Amino acid sequence: MNSKVWRLIPLLEASGNVQMAIDRWLLEQHQSGKHPPTLRFYTWSPLAISLGYHQRQYPEYWQHLTWQGQKLDLVRRPTGGRAVLHQGDLTYAVITSGLTGSRLQVYEKICEFLIQGWRSLGVELRYGTAGRGYIHNPNCFGTATGADLVLPDGNKLIGSAQLRGAGAILQHGSIRLRPDAALFAQVFGSESFTNVQLPQSLSVEKIIAALIAAASNCFAMQIEVQPLSQSEWEAILAHQP
Repeated sequence: MNSKVWRLIPLLEASGNVQMAIDRWLLEQHQSGKHPPTLRFYTWSPLAISLGYHQRQYPEYWQHLTWQGQKLDLVRRPTGGRAVLHQGDLTYAVITSGLTGSRLQVYEKICEFLIQGWRSLGVELRYGTAGRGYIHNPNCFGTATGADLVLPDGNKLIGSAQLRGAGAILQHGSIRLRPDAALFAQVFGSESFTNVQLPQSLSVEKIIAALIAAASNCFAMQIEVQPLSQSEWEAILAHQP
């Protein structure tokens, strides 16, 4: 890819519905040629469970979950995959175009910046291999597919999902940083919880800086930091479901 300018939207905390509206809007704008490729990082507030676009079956009690006195949101992503619990995690989103190959090849082209970024922080990641239980498992982090990134001990650190259309791609994914075992058990029941072992010195700011540097290298681009403008916010919020 030729060197070009990508937009970086600074770290943003918002509800799941707003975050998904932003990702959809950025993809639509990029598809129509009105917006450059974009990289952004965000967190979910209130905490949420996001469902894959085609995920119709999930426990009814998910609609009534609370944690520390606050109700959990139940949000549908524009991308596929299984349910993700957004607590103690950091989400990344890449919106770009011009990538060729199969879905898995495109995943790997985009995920390379995640692998390089985490390697610079002293953490080695590799692609997962799907187990037989994947189709029947409502929990995205209960199994790792070839599109996911796992730690040397086999525990999944990053689960990603994709939406492609009109030559453009939205890929976003959840990076597990400090998941809470009790909440995980409340959501996914008796399924075994495995904590992620990461260096204690890693702050969210340090992780984001490393991933931005790796993205600049992997996508051969320059970064331009640009928060969402008032008019963009108005257009995005008008798109909310």
